[in-house]
Amino acid sequence: MDEKPRIGILAVQGNVREHSAMLRTLGAEPVEVRKPEQLRDLDGLVIPGGESTAIARLVRLYGLEEAIRQFERPLFGTCAGMILLDREHLGLIDLEVARNAYGRQVASFEADLELEGDERPLHGVFIRAPRVIDSGPEVEVLAQLDGEPVLLRQGRMIVASFHPELTADTRVHERFLDLVREEMHVRA
Repeated sequence: MDEKPRIGILAVQGNVREHSAMLRTLGAEPVEVRKPEQLRDLDGLVIPGGESTAIARLVRLYGLEEAIRQFERPLFGTCAGMILLDREHLGLIDLEVARNAYGRQVASFEADLELEGDERPLHGVFIRAPRVIDSGPEVEVLAQLDGEPVLLRQGRMIVASFHPELTADTRVHERFLDLVREEMHVRA
């Protein structure tokens, strides 16, 4: 299948440009999403990092909350996007997440992570990062930091506590696009 995946990026606040650049590098067509009708005909959706309270408020204001809940294609949430997808917010992934649990802005840090199925470490950028407090049995841990899950998958969703879009390493986005292409193949 040579069709270029059309990946929406929730563009109400946050790291939209960075995700867009990485997706374009990997051969996808990024599409900025600000209205529910823009979710139609997309192959996947990224909910970027930013300020989770602001993003949640804007998602409600723009009428996107229910549209995202009903979006049946792969989803990828980074940092604030992870928070929005959790049990307490959109309720799409079986996670309980604590906001800013790794510390405030001044406590931001970078670290090498153990990535499941890969010998090479994955570099993670943690900015006011959320921490996983609890996860359901269907949630698979893909990467850890000091034994704590920071990259997870449940079915068609991948979430990260960190910002993979702020590095040159494309492996997390590649995993998301693998899910997208797999689903595109099933639909074809």
